Amino acid sequence: MSSIVLFGPPGAGKGTQAERIMISTGLPQVSTGDMLRAAVKEQTPTGLEAKGYMEAGQLVPDSIIIELIRQRIKLPDAIDGVMFDGFPRTIPQAEALAEITDVTHVIAIEVPDEKIVERICGRYSCSNCGLVFHETFNPVPESGCTCGNFEEKRRADDNQDTVLSRLSAYHEQTSPLAEWYDNLGIFHRIDGDRAIDLISTDILEALGN
Repeated sequence: MSSIVLFGPPGAGKGTQAERIMISTGLPQVSTGDMLRAAVKEQTPTGLEAKGYMEAGQLVPDSIIIELIRQRIKLPDAIDGVMFDGFPRTIPQAEALAEITDVTHVIAIEVPDEKIVERICGRYSCSNCGLVFHETFNPVPESGCTCGNFEEKRRADDNQDTVLSRLSAYHEQTSPLAEWYDNLGIFHRIDGDRAIDLISTDILEALGN
């Protein structure tokens, strides 16, 4: 079994590229957040253990996260590996992950912070139909939203201070990991400030697809 790790700051287009990687490789996307919510909902032993920490406002220990991953990669769709989305976040997590699956490629989609701020702070949506727009790149057309009843909605955390804080946390977490994986010769930096198709081409080339 071999697996992929996908990194990217908020607003880097990671979701779009994750979809394309899954289509090209056939590997399922694994998000620890999704796994935690599912385990808690299903009231599995690991989920109930995690729930106790979550309800107490504490971080779920790495040992529980790794156990969830261990269970996930045993499922039939993961027989050839998985694509980890946003995990690991620390070197100890990466070391623990290496003990249960062979990570062969680490993809980091990189976009300058100022571009991320521009992308996130300029986005808004239609509260009626959910379509997403952007002040610069994709504004609501003069004819209005396709639903015919546009009402602007913006996320409260789509502001510069919040975005810069999230970016700072991201860089603090991923910088040591980038060096750690780079030393293993499996780290690939991808310029994410380009057309979507160009980014996809470079990612798939790095993956050998």
